[in-house]
Amino acid sequence: MSLARSLTVAAALSLFAASAFAYDANWKRGRIYYRSVCTSCHAAEPVGSINPSSRTMAEWTAYLAADKHAKGKDTVKQYLSKAYRAGIKSSNRAAEKFADVPDQELAEDIKAFLLKGAKDGDSPASCS
Repeated sequence: MSLARSLTVAAALSLFAASAFAYDANWKRGRIYYRSVCTSCHAAEPVGSINPSSRTMAEWTAYLAADKHAKGKDTVKQYLSKAYRAGIKSSNRAAEKFADVPDQELAEDIKAFLLKGAKDGDSPASCS
């Protein structure tokens, strides 16, 4: 097999692999989870509710990439995990509703909602 053909096959395989894992985030599902789970928990804490419009898209992207919640005391992923949802489902209907959603899909959904509702997003949102 020639080098050019090998590179073409490799490129095609990498495109296939990337498309096999592609997920089209659902910002509406992210909004429901964020408002029903994240906001309900934050409202009970001294920090209070955190509206998507309180940060820019770049700030939300950096926050999610850093994966540090509560000033680094824990991770954002922890609160999006199936284990967390299972732990609160008896007191939170939304957590029960999303019990079987893969963690990565839910993370992408929430990110889509936060970016859409950011200060500089398509539709700045509040959660009040």
